[in-house]
Amino acid sequence: MYFNGKDQWCGVMDIWAKPRHIFGMEVLDARGLMCPLPVLRLAKVLRGLDVGTQLTIWADDPVAVIDIPHFCAESGHALLSQREENGFQIYIIERK
Repeated sequence: MYFNGKDQWCGVMDIWAKPRHIFGMEVLDARGLMCPLPVLRLAKVLRGLDVGTQLTIWADDPVAVIDIPHFCAESGHALLSQREENGFQIYIIERK
């Protein structure tokens, strides 16, 4: 578990940005991280996944709504969905 800096203990991601397998999904929790860290962690995790693997990323940085779609477009990964729920953004990305 780690403290995300917003009075929440989280147990999805450790300090090395390894995704966790939750309910059949690879999940990267980037809540509490500010620009550019969500995209840097996303890039690191995607490099370690097989082509075609889908990754869900949770983020609450307001700039992530710009940065993550831009990163996907520039790097060639598919942004399958983007939504806001419970005060944070949820992205589903497929590694290409």
